Amino acid sequence: MSVAATETGALGRAIPGKNALGTISISAAVVEKLAAQAAAEIPDAGAAATTVLGVRLPGADLLGTKSTDLSALPKASARVDGSIVVIDLSISVRWPCSVATVTGDVRAHVRGRVMKMTGLDVVEVRILVTDLATAIPPPPRVR
Repeated sequence: MSVAATETGALGRAIPGKNALGTISISAAVVEKLAAQAAAEIPDAGAAATTVLGVRLPGADLLGTKSTDLSALPKASARVDGSIVVIDLSISVRWPCSVATVTGDVRAHVRGRVMKMTGLDVVEVRILVTDLATAIPPPPRVR
């Protein structure tokens, strides 16, 4: 006797993590960590700018808060509804890179990475660019 790896839903699509033996649920917190790590894998994107009550403060690093760090993980939040996921990211982009190009790369990479690792259907990746990182050296070039 064999057990099918997945069951099919009402639309005939496979439901990830569900079979005759039970279901596997993936927490939104896990999806958030995967999305943040995937976004950090893009060299020209990184952690969001420091804000206080949602407002970016000029000179906030002088007050003891962290400045923009492209090597840190961006802020991510996710909503998981069954097998459907919506991800929100807050990132910074290295200056003078094209914001549209970097956000497009981040969106595609995060979507593909989360789908591959969880089997969930990422229907939307919303990105908020909070800062252009100007005082950070570019990534090293291979000669």
